[in-house]
Amino acid sequence: MQAGRLHEQIELQKFVSTTDGWGQPVQSWTPLATVWAAVEPLAGREFIAAQAAQSEVTARVRIRWRGDVDSQVRVVHRGKTYNVQSVIDPRSERKELILMVKG
Repeated sequence: MQAGRLHEQIELQKFVSTTDGWGQPVQSWTPLATVWAAVEPLAGREFIAAQAAQSEVTARVRIRWRGDVDSQVRVVHRGKTYNVQSVIDPRSERKELILMVKG
């Protein structure tokens, strides 16, 4: 993976459930990591094809490989929150991840 392609910072967040002082469940999103990424909005034919495979996929986010990223993580980029629809490890090399997201 070329470092020059990863020119934008994103925040990865994970959903956690804890309990408050009264034992009631408290659910929230907590920061997992801030990483460099390439955020590529899908357009035209690619967007239509993505919709056929995944409902409402609006962007592709490329990051360096991380073992703690799955479809339960969300992405915050420039103040906009994206839900991760799928996580792809191209060629299963553990070098990069492609996150298909919808916003």
